[in-house]
Amino acid sequence: MALLSVRDLRVEFATSGGVVTAVDGASFEVGAGETVALLGESGSGKSVTAQAVMGIVPKPAGRVCGGSITYDDRDLLAPGVAKGLRGREIAMVFQDPLSSLNPVFRVGAQIGEMFRRHRGASRREARAAALDLMKRVGIPAASKRLDDYPHQFSGGMRQRVMIAMALALSPRLLIADEPTTALDVTVQAQIMDLLARLQAEEGMSLVLITHDLGVVAGVADRVILMYAGRVVETGPLREVYEHSGHPYTSGLMASIPELEGPRERLVPIQGSPPDLLALPSGCSFRPRCRYADEQCAEVEPVLRQLPDRPSTHQAACHHPEGVLTDVH
Repeated sequence: MALLSVRDLRVEFATSGGVVTAVDGASFEVGAGETVALLGESGSGKSVTAQAVMGIVPKPAGRVCGGSITYDDRDLLAPGVAKGLRGREIAMVFQDPLSSLNPVFRVGAQIGEMFRRHRGASRREARAAALDLMKRVGIPAASKRLDDYPHQFSGGMRQRVMIAMALALSPRLLIADEPTTALDVTVQAQIMDLLARLQAEEGMSLVLITHDLGVVAGVADRVILMYAGRVVETGPLREVYEHSGHPYTSGLMASIPELEGPRERLVPIQGSPPDLLALPSGCSFRPRCRYADEQCAEVEPVLRQLPDRPSTHQAACHHPEGVLTDVH
C-alpha cells in the first residue's frame, strides 16, 4: 500500500499573461520506505507538485484545481490536514538553505525550536537534541558550532543543518527539493550519501526532486520524469536508465557525462521547454522531438507500458519502439 498517492493533480497559477497550469494531471505513488526521484528540467512542475503535497502552494496566485493527494489514507487537500502533518509526518528540505534559515538566530536554537514547539522540550533538552542531530548529519565539532550563525557555515554544512531540522520530529516522508543545487560535485555526493544513510536508518520514504539524473543514480529505487507539468515516464531506476522509452528521458540521459570510457561530446536536447501559456497541441514535447509526426500533433499521449518491458515501466509516447531501438 502506498504511503503517498497523487492522482490527476492539477495546479494553476494566475499570471499577468493568463492562467498557467504548472501541474497537469500528474499521478504517482510513493511506498513506505521507498526512495523516489522526481526528475525534469526547470519549469517541469516538480517543485510545484511538492508544494501541493506540503500544502504550501503560494496563494492567492496558486491553487490546486483538480485531483487528489492522500497520505496514509488522509486527504492532504482537506482543510488543515496538511498543516497538521507538516513537520511531524511530512518534512521538506528546500533548495536554498541560506534563505530558509533565519540569519539572526543561532543554528542550535533554530534546530532546538522544533523540539520546544512540538514536543514541549525545555531549553536544555532542546539544545541537547539539536546537538545530537548535528552530529548525526555529520557537522564537524558540532558542540562548538551550536552557537554559530547560518552565515558562518559553508553551503554544504547549511544543507546539513536543514536536513537536521527536517528530521527533528522523525517524519515518515521527507521531500528534498534540489538539495544539491549550487554545491560542488564532491559535496553533492556527500549530501546524497547522507540522505541515503538517514533514509535507511529511519526507514522513512524519500522523494528527491532534481534536474540532474546523475545525482540520484545510486540512491533512488524508482524515477518519475516530468515535462510541462505532466508525467512522461516512470519506472524502476535501472530499468528507466538502461531502457528509456521517452525521447525526453533519452535526451536527458545523453547529456550526462560518462566518467569511464572515451570522452564524447555531450548531446543537448534541442530547443527549450514550452511556454505553459501556449502549449503545443498533442504532445508537449513534439517541437523538440525528432520522432514527431501527425499523430503527435493531434493526440496527447498517455502513460502506457513500454513494449517488452516490465509493467511498472511506462512512458507517454506514441513511438516508444523507435526510442528504445534507436537509443539502446
